[in-house]
Amino acid sequence: MKILVIHGPNMNLLGRRDKSIYGNLTLKEIDNMIQLESEKLNMEVEVFQSNCEGEIIDKLHSTLDDYYNGVIINPGGYTHYSISIRDAIEVLNIPVIEVHLSNIFKREDFRKKSVTAPVCEGQISGFGVNSYLLALEAFSIMNENV
Repeated sequence: MKILVIHGPNMNLLGRRDKSIYGNLTLKEIDNMIQLESEKLNMEVEVFQSNCEGEIIDKLHSTLDDYYNGVIINPGGYTHYSISIRDAIEVLNIPVIEVHLSNIFKREDFRKKSVTAPVCEGQISGFGVNSYLLALEAFSIMNENV
């Protein structure tokens, strides 16, 4: 099973951003934890981070030609307004799980709405790095049920 993990804008600044919201881990540390968990679950992961909407869309489009079983995406701020990322997710023929380190529903009003979640298989938010690990586990369970 091959999973694409996409980190959106400002995720490269983890460890410097508000630690009370995003935790103490850097993106590299999170990626290492994702890699370790994927190995336990007998999965292959590819990790990608971009601050650019178009690059994220292009990466999502790449799953149409490359062999992936699913996508885990943290669209960052694009969660709340990127119809273009939403449309790119909607066209995919594989499941997508949206994740967030923080609980977006406990934050500012503008962060409580996700335009991308309705075209995803599900959303996991508020569990820090465990949001990503739970998404990997969800893919493992979905694969067992196929």
